[in-house]
Amino acid sequence: MGCTRELFSILFLVSTIILLTKVSPTESSLVTTKCEYYNHTICQDTGKGCNETEYCEVAEPNKRNHCYVLWQNSSSGELQIKFKGCFLNNFGCYNQSKCVGQKEEPRKNLLFCCCEGDYCNREFSWEPLATETPPTIEGAPPLRSSQGKPILNTLMYTLVPIVAITFMVIIGYWMYRRQRMAYFNELPTAEPQAIHPPSPTLTVSPVQLLEIKARGRFGAVWKGQLKTETVAVKIFPLQDKQSWLAEQEVFKLPQLDHDNILQFMSAEKRGDGLQTEFWLITAFHEKGSLCDYLKCNSLSWTELCRIAEGMARGLTHLHEEVPASKADACKPAVAHRDFKSKNVLLKSDLTACIADFGLALIFYPGKPVGDTHGQVGTRRYMAPEVLEGAINFNRDAFLRIDMYACALVLWELLSRCRGQDAPVPEYLLPFEEEVGQHPTLEDMQECVVHLKRRPVLKEMWRQRRGMDILCHTIEECWDQDAEARLSASCVLERVTALTRLYPTTTFNTGQPVRIPAFLPPPPPNLNLTPNHNNYTTMSTGSVGPIPHTESNM
Repeated sequence: MGCTRELFSILFLVSTIILLTKVSPTESSLVTTKCEYYNHTICQDTGKGCNETEYCEVAEPNKRNHCYVLWQNSSSGELQIKFKGCFLNNFGCYNQSKCVGQKEEPRKNLLFCCCEGDYCNREFSWEPLATETPPTIEGAPPLRSSQGKPILNTLMYTLVPIVAITFMVIIGYWMYRRQRMAYFNELPTAEPQAIHPPSPTLTVSPVQLLEIKARGRFGAVWKGQLKTETVAVKIFPLQDKQSWLAEQEVFKLPQLDHDNILQFMSAEKRGDGLQTEFWLITAFHEKGSLCDYLKCNSLSWTELCRIAEGMARGLTHLHEEVPASKADACKPAVAHRDFKSKNVLLKSDLTACIADFGLALIFYPGKPVGDTHGQVGTRRYMAPEVLEGAINFNRDAFLRIDMYACALVLWELLSRCRGQDAPVPEYLLPFEEEVGQHPTLEDMQECVVHLKRRPVLKEMWRQRRGMDILCHTIEECWDQDAEARLSASCVLERVTALTRLYPTTTFNTGQPVRIPAFLPPPPPNLNLTPNHNNYTTMSTGSVGPIPHTESNM
């Protein structure tokens, strides 16, 4: 028994070393791959989606991006391309520099190939696997026992060690996987039983795609027409089905409906086989994302407060746990995990609503939070603890990560506000001055973790009433110490108070900046605590005063 354990330990060590050398953390899939994009249906209907460039970026390390082509040979011998684009982490595509198809789907004469490298799917070919039959020599005399014995010995000495080594590697890898899974269990959102069964909304709706509006990590967003209503259609490719299911799970939570959460309409599966697509149909907002709006528009102080308040209300509703009612079950707390200005949409009256829940985590009551890969989302908006890989895997830690990103979005709003003493500067992403437009993970780690830098809060902002309080709120939300950050409900109180106390922004008179001592009561559906930094204790008591805070000017 001792020898067996020692043998398994050695096998596990050897297989681990082999795996680590082949799947090195330095080979991060966070590198963006460029593939040629083609969608036959869209190209024929709208003239778009024809030989464009698709940028594929993987959210998790140790996964690879690939490019693929799906085409069909007609009975007349003509070749018709169906799809081209990004393909995620398929072992059959590893180390394939050229797109060469070898298998076909017999039902529809469909051919598929995949490869690694920028634009490697521009050219593709078909090389079917050869089915060779061993040659037979007629009239060959049978082997005599004197000749067969040496051949048999040779085969034994050659094959047995190979089979034994293969078996040991398989056993070692199996043990490695078991141990790894024990440490890296997925969070409750990945449990199959948590995902709602198919609902009547999975029937195909008569949606007409009008124009493409955006491309994201998990698919493309289209403007569409559903009968007389304009809708947004998010289309997921076959390999991103899990993201489609994850977003559905969030949208279908009881009591999630909120004015500041994107309105969900239906989910649909289109096509079959390798041509399957998954559609998510939601309300459409013509103004688009906050990021795109800020690029072309500056904001008045009133508009800034309106957007910030809607954003804070949406995050508060998302983060809080809503008790069950007679009509609905309990709504669990949800962490967004990819909060940024691109994922905040603006309605026609500049009311903000939060979208894109593909990376969200749901914290069901009574279910423990297991370990998961915490380093997901957009690098630019990652909190210090995420960049450092030092996350506490509990609900409060993930909610505080959202609040760090919220501070950066508030900074974006402030940077485009017209209530300044100088012309409004051009729109910049957070940290764009510090690390540029395409930072690496190492760039963000150096800037945010080691140098502890943040986007600049200009002195002129601190000299105006209202703006100075918003600057303090931002600083408290992006604090290096996660436990010191404000909660979404506290940010909501602050912004609501700003709107009431400072309808316009004026110069300070040299007095120390003080955060208003008493704030208006919270909405009746909020369960807040007097201590705004406490995420775990919930009470229904009134909200106490916020202490005065002196300025660091």
